Amino acid sequence: KVVGGYLGERFKELKEKHPLIGDARGLGMMQALELVKDRKTKEPAPQAVLTLFEECKRRGVLLGKGGVWGNVIRTGLMLNAAKEQVDELVEAMDAGLTLAAKN
Repeated sequence: KVVGGYLGERFKELKEKHPLIGDARGLGMMQALELVKDRKTKEPAPQAVLTLFEECKRRGVLLGKGGVWGNVIRTGLMLNAAKEQVDELVEAMDAGLTLAAKN
């Protein structure tokens, strides 16, 4: 519960920093970020997901995607994950989102 809450807080921080994130949602260790080209229109940004995935993979972090348009990044951290693993995930995602915004 504690680590899941921390993950949600960190995802909210990412949403505030990156306009590509249209929504941050989920509970516990299963949470997701929805990437959009524009927060008002909610137009999906599947290409941004691919850029983010590549940067995360380069950093040793693997993610899953979902959603009808392939623009939702899903996390499913192990139940015994600690805040350090959340920080590693968020740092990789932050770098990936920064790169995706440039494309």
